[in-house]
Parts: sequence; C-alpha cells; structure tokens
Amino acid sequence: MSGDGGLTTYRGKRHFDRTREPRGDPQPAGGTPCFVVQIHDARTLHFDFRLEVDGVLKSWSVPRGPSADPHDKRLAMPTEDHPLEYRDFEGVIPDGEYGAGTVIVWDEGSYRPLTRRKKGRTRSFGESLADGHASFWLDGSKLHGGYALTRFRTGAEGSGERESWLLVKENDEYAEHAERRGTPDARRARSVRSGRTLRRVATEASEGRHEAD
Repeated sequence: MSGDGGLTTYRGKRHFDRTREPRGDPQPAGGTPCFVVQIHDARTLHFDFRLEVDGVLKSWSVPRGPSADPHDKRLAMPTEDHPLEYRDFEGVIPDGEYGAGTVIVWDEGSYRPLTRRKKGRTRSFGESLADGHASFWLDGSKLHGGYALTRFRTGAEGSGERESWLLVKENDEYAEHAERRGTPDARRARSVRSGRTLRRVATEASEGRHEAD
C-alpha cells in the first residue's frame, strides 16, 4: 500500500490555495468505519474506492468500478491515503492541479471487517491489508454485502510495475450474477449525496453556482 499511515504524500501533491479538497488530519479510530466510492473524471474516468483504516481513507483507483457479480475481478490500483474529510468532497479540481477534473460521491456508507486469523491470532484490518488480503462487509446505498481486496502484484522497486489489487464481490445474498450484472455507467451515474451527474457538477462549477461543501 502507498503511504505510511499519514497524509504527507496526499498533501505534497496538492496546492490548497487552489483546490477545495480538504487538507485534513489523521483521525483517531472510533465507531463504525466508513467507506466511500467517488467517480472521478480526471485524465481517465474512473472510480475511487476508499475505506477508513487507522484514521485515514485507504484508497484504490478502480477503472471499471465495483461489481456486484462475484465472477468479475475488478482491477484496483492503490493511491495515496486521503483524509477522512475527503468522503464529503464533491466538486471540480481545477486545471493544472493534481487529479484535475470533476468528482461526485457515487456511494457511501459503513463497513465492517470480516475477521481473519493467522497463526492462531485474529488479524486487525490494517494487518490484513498489509498481508495483501482483506475481506469486509459493505452497508452502503448501492453496494451491499461481502467484498474482498487481494494484492496480486507487489510492484517491487526497480521492477517498473505498479502494485496491483483485485476487488471482488463475495457470493452472498447480495450477489448479482450475469443476467443482472453491469458496469456502472459513470457518465450517467448520479451522486448519492446531491443527485447530480458529473456533467451537472462541472456545469454548475463553471457557472459558479454550486461549489463543493
């Protein structure tokens, strides 16, 4: 995973006098952890999948978005840790800034880790991620049930390859199989927070009518 549990990398990529993204601070763990899935129309259109772990949002870029079909293996590329406040961000990152483009909150909710034991000891969720495999249960507005993240390429230094993971739905009562499956249409998708599409957010930002909170 990228990052060291802090936000140095995140802050180093941004100019907070130019972008409305939150600067943020690591937060102590407490209560039920959250997750958020944002659609980001940047250089490439993708979904950002984020899980609250140890006071930050551990983050992966998922080009095709999460799937409810257990047969689909979605590529997930780790990115820098984001502050917890980023779960509320929706708006336009200005041209010339890192990640320039429009962001909406496609889904959000809480999650719970599914326990994993190793050598007779229950692993924390952070330890499971460090080991390269973590299972969890999502309770969102759109995503429900068990999912797993599994690292299949480490991206060793000097190899020229990036660390890569797979995001896969568990075969449970919330699974949707071939006859109902489908990749979310990012262009037509609406924010779970505001009901707006990417296009509408971008239009309102250009008109100065609706800035991110």
